[in-house]
Amino acid sequence: MKKHLTVFIILINLLSPFSALAQDNISVAVAANYISAFKEIAADFEAKNKIKVEGTFSSTGNLYSQITNGAPYDLFLSADEERPARLSKDGVADAPFIYAKGQAILWSANKNFCKAKTWQDALKNIQIKKISIANTQTAPYGAAAKEALQKAGLWDVLQSKLVNAQDIAQSFQYATTSAVDAGFCAMSATVSTEGKKGCFFVINEAPEIIQSACILKRTTNRSAVEKFMEYLSSPAVKEIKTKYGYR
Repeated sequence: MKKHLTVFIILINLLSPFSALAQDNISVAVAANYISAFKEIAADFEAKNKIKVEGTFSSTGNLYSQITNGAPYDLFLSADEERPARLSKDGVADAPFIYAKGQAILWSANKNFCKAKTWQDALKNIQIKKISIANTQTAPYGAAAKEALQKAGLWDVLQSKLVNAQDIAQSFQYATTSAVDAGFCAMSATVSTEGKKGCFFVINEAPEIIQSACILKRTTNRSAVEKFMEYLSSPAVKEIKTKYGYR
């Protein structure tokens, strides 16, 4: 009996590190515009805290749909304020908090594109045949681009040229591969290796994108999630956000 007890204690000791490791995993639903910044933030957090942070990237609308259908995320980094607020009101999440403010841009792989006086003039060029835009229903950056086009009186005019992308990351991908002549993207795209190769206009007519986050009440590792949430307000993260064009 004593021998069996000793073996049991040894097994418990051997397995406990793996249990602790498994417990310190955070699953985060991340809006597509924030991919690059998030990866850098997560890597820095992991190195400092030994807590694994795993991100799933898609449009805000798609992630929201996954969450309402029971997806086991711990934290939701949205690209708008509306959906986290809705989750909180429905009792699915804690009170939301703003983690970043972004800016929509118009980017092209062809640097001659930006020789136009304004982004509106650039799009009116008859040589421009295709323009990518993120889904205006599920992607807040797509909705912001649509609003800017409507203000400029170009939304209806350019309908035949608009190419819909699932999210803002795909809109940028279309532009970098020259599948389109230009694409509405997030400012963060300009920091990437591909982004630096092209040119862009800042779309001042597009509303600033207020990006809100919320902890989901279904989380099974609240202490680790709260630690990561607190880290999102740190000077280190502020520096990374600035690097990618966020406030």
